[in-house]
Amino acid sequence: MPIFLLRRLLAAIPVLGVVAVIVFALLHLSSGDPAIILAGDGATPEQLDAIRVSMGLNKPLPTQFFIWIDHLLQGDLGTSLISNLPVAGMIADRFGPTLALCLSTIVIAVLVAIPVGILAAWQQGKPLDRLVMAASVLGFSVPVFIIGYVLILVFARGLGWLPVQGYQPLSAGLWPFLQRLILPTLALSSAYIALIARIVRTSVIEVMGEDFIRTARAKGLKESAVLINHALGNAAVPIVTIIGVSIAMLLGGVVVVESVFNIPGVGRLVLEAVLARDYPIIQALILLFSTLYVLINLVIDVLYSLLDPRIRY
Repeated sequence: MPIFLLRRLLAAIPVLGVVAVIVFALLHLSSGDPAIILAGDGATPEQLDAIRVSMGLNKPLPTQFFIWIDHLLQGDLGTSLISNLPVAGMIADRFGPTLALCLSTIVIAVLVAIPVGILAAWQQGKPLDRLVMAASVLGFSVPVFIIGYVLILVFARGLGWLPVQGYQPLSAGLWPFLQRLILPTLALSSAYIALIARIVRTSVIEVMGEDFIRTARAKGLKESAVLINHALGNAAVPIVTIIGVSIAMLLGGVVVVESVFNIPGVGRLVLEAVLARDYPIIQALILLFSTLYVLINLVIDVLYSLLDPRIRY
């Protein structure tokens, strides 16, 4: 296991390096001049040149890249062009709401989808299975923002049970914290419940046809024990895969949900930075999301090796 983990860590390093090069190139070779954004359209050529010198934009691109990497390794993600605040501090301030939304979404998705997928596999071809499949197709088909607006219309505007938008930290109290997470979590988790449930159903159905399942039944084990202890355990690898993919996909989904529910998280910061063309923030957030994606895949590889030791070799 230590050797396997070391190999995966070493393989992740060049991937992160390639990601850094691509992120830097995309923003520096795209249209738009940060100096013009900072100085305004009425700036003189002399003022623009002075800003480019102060930002190091007059230097060759390879030099700019290595300066950026040096600052990055020191934890310096740059300074916002619009607010003139450190980008690292801005992301840190917005990270809490996004983390709370992502954790609540994946927990709800896993707790709901796995039992539903197992029940659908157990009732294959029966009304319950068809209902689960129809609901999963609906979960895939309806965009998250539409589900969000429907939930707001029903539970916030219609019934008045929950607030429409905003966020309260856990320090403000458990109920205010949960009260503002319920609707965003339900909206964001709908697609992932559908996705994970389908994969669980398919994986369990495949395993249920194996010889060891028939042997377990022949021993007189209860159907629930066969499903949970034998079928689910041997179908764990594809289930872990789809859960890991869902976690990675959450990074994109939070942008939409945070905009719909006006949550001041990292997803909302992405939208604000893109609209304002605040390149340092965009660059830092793309790099952050890419790094998290690589780390999530690394965790999935480690879980693979724990579930199936043959993968280590």
